[in-house]
Amino acid sequence: MAALTNSDQRILELAQECKENGGIDSSLYSKYDVKIGLRDLNGAGVLTGLTDICEIRQNKIVDGKVVPTDGKLFYRGINVEDIIRGCMADNRYGFEEVVYLLLFGKLPNKQEHESFMNLLSDSRVLPRYFVRDVILKAPSKDMMNSLAKSVLTLASYDDDIMDLSIENVLRQCLKLISLFPLLSVYSYQAYSHYIQGKSLYIHYPESGEPTAEMILRTLRPDQKFTPLEAQVLDLALILHAEHGGGNNSTFTTCVVTSSGTDTYSAIAAALCSLKGPKHGGANRKVMGMMSELKSKVKDWKDEDEISAYLTKLLNKEAYDKAGLIYGIGHAVYSISDPRARVFKGFVEKLAEEKGELDEYNLYARVEKLAPKVIAEHRKMYKGVSANVDFYSGFVYKILGLPSELYTPIFAVARIAGWSAHRIEELLNVKKIIRPAYMSVCEETGYIDMKDRK
Repeated sequence: MAALTNSDQRILELAQECKENGGIDSSLYSKYDVKIGLRDLNGAGVLTGLTDICEIRQNKIVDGKVVPTDGKLFYRGINVEDIIRGCMADNRYGFEEVVYLLLFGKLPNKQEHESFMNLLSDSRVLPRYFVRDVILKAPSKDMMNSLAKSVLTLASYDDDIMDLSIENVLRQCLKLISLFPLLSVYSYQAYSHYIQGKSLYIHYPESGEPTAEMILRTLRPDQKFTPLEAQVLDLALILHAEHGGGNNSTFTTCVVTSSGTDTYSAIAAALCSLKGPKHGGANRKVMGMMSELKSKVKDWKDEDEISAYLTKLLNKEAYDKAGLIYGIGHAVYSISDPRARVFKGFVEKLAEEKGELDEYNLYARVEKLAPKVIAEHRKMYKGVSANVDFYSGFVYKILGLPSELYTPIFAVARIAGWSAHRIEELLNVKKIIRPAYMSVCEETGYIDMKDRK
């Protein structure tokens, strides 16, 4: 380990001052009824806005009491499970029509769908030399940082960056929606080549290509994939496209939009929010946790051995010692996360195709046992169940997607919701979002420099 420089040592000393002088008495949060995380003790979010884009249902009222139920997710009033069922029945991809639904409030007919696919394809053009000058130069080890950098750089090529008319914002959003898959994959290819020393592949998109197929084809050296692989990835994109206005990255989009800033800045801010391991980065945490579990648990069928490891996780004795079982539990859902529920059946099919049923069954056992272990060791205000992140990382792994792309693919889907909420915010809310913070600092007198210790 390299010796600390004087600057390094000084930063450590200053960091200690931050720790000593930056703490707030935790009892004050209760005293002033502060809703930490904008949630009450039961985990319900504080109402801060209205939306017509997405609805999450997780309970019902019975005899005047709130009763938890299996979760349901609605896009513009349509149950997402019905959308998926319809797409599967017709053997077609559904992500692009979900984007259309979220943006325009209705499902497209065949002609509208074809026209929209062509519009996205026409928008999928990067500025000349952008790949060479922006993506391939100074590649990052973090694809979300690369994606945010690319989004902000694209603003330099837009002559109407600050035009907040709905027509212009829609144009900008469609441009970013169409480009996100390429920006993500190309950023990974740059990282793979320049940092990992592997061959460089830059495959161009094909006209009218569905997003799921484009990701797999541009990522893989041989550009080949199976129909089931593309179908499952399309399903993942549908399930990640939107999740109400209260999730962290979407709320970030609305907060930043309310300031009157441009589309590129709002979307870059959302990306930076999604990157966090408590949000979109959770699937990578699940994969890390499961990797350690597979090495520590000798018999993957022994439920007692699995439960013992899960207990160690909660007791901060395993993995990252954070005291969490990643992928289990959600801020809103209790009985079940509909996205995980829908996803699970398709995950099993893909695992069977790829010869990964043993690992899939291990995931299923963890999903079954984790709520019981949590209930034994933690005080819970509501039930817990597997969330969509629990299975998405496993799916991406058996699809052969590098872990560096797990969260960017989440962003490829979620930008649909971010765009819809940005437009909704511009249409309906004219005030800047500014929540209240109470100061608890004590007034102190000024001390002259010569008298300071």
